[in-house]
Amino acid sequence: MSDQGTTSGLEELPAILPIFPLSGALLLTTGQLPLNVFEPRYLDLVRDAMESHRVIGIIQPRNPDTSAHEPALYDIGCAGKICEFSEHPSGIYQITVEGICRFSVVEEISDRTTLYRQVKASYDPFNSDRTPCDNGKVDRDALQNVLKHFLEFENEEADWEALNHLADDNLINSLSMICPFSPAEKQALLEATDVPARARLLIDLLNMMMQQSGVNRTVQ
Repeated sequence: MSDQGTTSGLEELPAILPIFPLSGALLLTTGQLPLNVFEPRYLDLVRDAMESHRVIGIIQPRNPDTSAHEPALYDIGCAGKICEFSEHPSGIYQITVEGICRFSVVEEISDRTTLYRQVKASYDPFNSDRTPCDNGKVDRDALQNVLKHFLEFENEEADWEALNHLADDNLINSLSMICPFSPAEKQALLEATDVPARARLLIDLLNMMMQQSGVNRTVQ
């Protein structure tokens, strides 16, 4: 069984949001996060979401090393719509979640009847997430310089032509999601005020990562 959808046409986000806590996972607006789902509670979450609005919240535990069944969570996550879904004979779901808007946790639902957790979510602080970013506010030259050095260090190559055609928000959000940052660093990228602020933090983090790895290259 497979299914595909898009985030288009979704005008209202659910006030009560089912959440998928994942340490080290970062979802940002317009970004796409692939997930393999196999725990019974999250299989339930995906099934319920597919039968309603398809929207789930991706949020990190505060302690990335916790083994608690229901760990304490950060106050901010990102809501996304399941835009791709497939079910394997083994019972595992493969889904892709496309970011729509960040949310803040108002309170967790304590009297829920589901195995998975739910929160009362507020999207108001992040209304700007749902409007396109004004291009030209990101220092793309500085970003390209530090990214080039980082990819050389990682022995990776980039399709610069494709990257240069991306809008600022798509570029910065995608890079923030795929670069190998720590959970705390990913949370800082999530909580950045806007795309230009996230771009500046992204450059700083890439510089810091190379410095810590012994690469004496810092892009100003």
